Amino acid sequence: MTSPSLVIPSYLPSGNQLGLVSVGFSGGQRKPGVEVAPDFLVKAGLLDDLREALGYTLHYDNTIHTYAEDLPKEDPPQLNMRNPLSVSAATKKISSQVYSHAKEGRLTLTLGGDHSIAIGSISGAARAIRERLNRSLNVIWVDAHADINTPETSTSGSIHGMPCAFLTGIANPDPIFSWLKDLMHEGSAIEAKRLVYIGLRDVDIPEKKILRDNNIKAFSMHDIDRWGIGHCVELALEHLAGLDRPDIKGVKGYIYEGLGPTYLSFDVDALDPMWAPSTGTPVRGGLTLREGDFICECVHATGALVGMDLVEVNPIAPGYTADSPGAEATIRAGCSLIRCALGESLL
Repeated sequence: MTSPSLVIPSYLPSGNQLGLVSVGFSGGQRKPGVEVAPDFLVKAGLLDDLREALGYTLHYDNTIHTYAEDLPKEDPPQLNMRNPLSVSAATKKISSQVYSHAKEGRLTLTLGGDHSIAIGSISGAARAIRERLNRSLNVIWVDAHADINTPETSTSGSIHGMPCAFLTGIANPDPIFSWLKDLMHEGSAIEAKRLVYIGLRDVDIPEKKILRDNNIKAFSMHDIDRWGIGHCVELALEHLAGLDRPDIKGVKGYIYEGLGPTYLSFDVDALDPMWAPSTGTPVRGGLTLREGDFICECVHATGALVGMDLVEVNPIAPGYTADSPGAEATIRAGCSLIRCALGESLL
């Protein structure tokens, strides 16, 4: 079966080949529950949707990886990070798993798990893109939080609030994430200028300084309220496309031509709790489900998407059980975001 999508991928030789990595890891934060999310997403029919409705050939080992055999028995806080050795070991494995799919030119989908797993998924994708295409990877990070604290600036010590700092080289990977240095190019897995945020609304004061000091493009909920989600996505894509094609900067409309390989990392808490309440760090005043789907649809429409994370779905977050309406709504929302990013359209 061929995909119903009319979009021709720019950087994937076989657009209907999908590499799937399921990650049952919650060590980047303190609340249990995100480790079971992949199982619930699969049970909600996600794999059938990807195969039957969207026409993908799945490369999947039918395993939700906990990396238990790789995790240390003792993992005390170090350098103001909680579970540092566990997060390092798990993300190193994830990086290798995603790389193994991406080097074959497959679209990759990583189901989390908490957002610390992006240290692995994005570094693995970036390595493959450099080797296969000699290109740099763009990242669109959709989240209520910036996740760009360094160990020094973090007040919680939870590494799910730090992945962007490690990926961009703003945080020194030594010694805990020393393996990441091998995947870096000129000091980072991704360039800070190639990181764009959408949906921010709960950003720590030190993170605001990091964003400004590094001139990182970010669209908060204030921007979305002011300009609308359509214009914000337009500006985000225009910024990324302009990095490789400076001649198209300032052109109005959706800029797809010239957009380099792009990775979408979507934290379900970017959605307002009305739509996705069962998550570890919900923040009121977020995206509607339709706005979240719209972002995913637009990224798919560029033809530049090479990988995606869906993280922080927590079916048993405090106050919820796996069969409660809030948990079911969050799982449905997560599946919807994935389907839209991978080619589902309204018409």
